[in-house]
Amino acid sequence: MSQIQNFDDLSTLAQHFRDELQRKKYVLLYAYNGTGKTRLSAAFKDLGRRTSEDGESIVRDTLYFNAFTEDLFTWDNDLERDETRVLRLNTDSSFFAGLGDLEMETRVRSLLNRYADFDFQIDTQDWQVSFARDVPTGDGDRHQKIGGIKISRGEENIFIWCFFLAIVEVTLDQDMEAYDWVKYIYIDDPISSLDEQNAVMVATHLAKILKDAHQTATTTAQETDPPGLVISTHHPLFHNVLWNELKKGSRRYFLDRKDSTGGYTIRNTESIPFFHHLAALVSLYDRDLNGDIDTYHFNTLRAIAEKTASFLGYANFGDCIKREADDLDGVLHTRLLNLLSHGGWSVYEPTAMGDDNREKFRRMLHRFIREHAFNLKHFPGLESVPAEAEETHNP
Repeated sequence: MSQIQNFDDLSTLAQHFRDELQRKKYVLLYAYNGTGKTRLSAAFKDLGRRTSEDGESIVRDTLYFNAFTEDLFTWDNDLERDETRVLRLNTDSSFFAGLGDLEMETRVRSLLNRYADFDFQIDTQDWQVSFARDVPTGDGDRHQKIGGIKISRGEENIFIWCFFLAIVEVTLDQDMEAYDWVKYIYIDDPISSLDEQNAVMVATHLAKILKDAHQTATTTAQETDPPGLVISTHHPLFHNVLWNELKKGSRRYFLDRKDSTGGYTIRNTESIPFFHHLAALVSLYDRDLNGDIDTYHFNTLRAIAEKTASFLGYANFGDCIKREADDLDGVLHTRLLNLLSHGGWSVYEPTAMGDDNREKFRRMLHRFIREHAFNLKHFPGLESVPAEAEETHNP
């Protein structure tokens, strides 16, 4: 398989993933915010959707979790009395098709108990969810249940995720008519408001559910395979856990956008453990080789340097770049990167980099890669250029 593949638009890329899922169980995708992950999930869903003349969906094949899914849940904060707050459900969506018949409250609660200490009740008459929490009374070990509370944004996020996950479990069971239309599941950034501990828990739990479903399908000789799955995220830790958990039967990619043409690229990340800083460095190196560097890429290099310095325990990114006391280039590179990353360059309106700055950028990038002993096999051509050949003059 080619290491890098190019696509003209998101619809073409979405079709590629559908084709991949004819041969694989999962597609795992990492991309930065603003690259187009949510729009890609919508394009994937639309490829399997057919509508009537009045716009009503008559055929669909994708159960998806993305920003639109979260919008199916909206708060009524009881502004008049400020007493009882509920999360209202948009019943126009097929997302809630099995709510009344499949004991979804019990299913959701069993999942939510892994992550949270609040309780909830689903009212299928008024289509709303109310929340409660046990709080200490100050009298020994006694607690009092307080209802009508508003949970935090992170708690809301995990509740909606558990609601979705309960539907996924029903779908994977393949014996519930309410969701027998699901051929694909698309999950986009389910943990945007979660801390790292919960990110790991969500990733490992999701991986277990998926692997168990495929194992059951194999051992029971089911007539149809479980739905194909795409997971896209900008969260590096969440991605790395899934990368390791779902190695078997998956395709794993880094998604990037081509500024010069408006197209998209995916890079195969299956041969090495994936980390976002490595993918970003490789992307910058490839862009430099292809002459596709814009001024805002100074900000990208600065972000990688900041994360590297933090990981290595330095006070700031300049300490990470400056390796020796008499390292003049290190001092100059730090000053230049600090200056040029404050230019206000926009990723949405790329500005071409001048020849002088392009040379400075190249030297900073190559030096950074060499100084921190990255595996040069990921940077073809760099291993053949001696470091001293790039240090013939100060920037």
